[in-house]
Amino acid sequence: MNDAPDDLPEPANLRFLRRLVTLLTAVMIGGVLLIVALLVMRLAPTEAAPILPDRITLPDGATATGFTVTDRMIAIVTEDSRILIYDPTGQTLRQTIQIEN
Repeated sequence: MNDAPDDLPEPANLRFLRRLVTLLTAVMIGGVLLIVALLVMRLAPTEAAPILPDRITLPDGATATGFTVTDRMIAIVTEDSRILIYDPTGQTLRQTIQIEN
């Protein structure tokens, strides 16, 4: 048989511990929700990707090593230290820039 009365006051340190655990649980739930919200905002598509042409014809002897695309131009870096600037369609070579080593 249980002889302990049910209406004993809760010890102060136990009450503090219970409140602390409840507070930490709420903070952790809030932190997880914040991280999920930040991931959704960061990974959501913000604008359309640039449209790339199917094919770009490089000058004779040029081999591309890198490129960048903006809404106004396509820039291609070649192995022979040149930057070729094309129009956004990739059809017209606008400018050639020689890079000095």
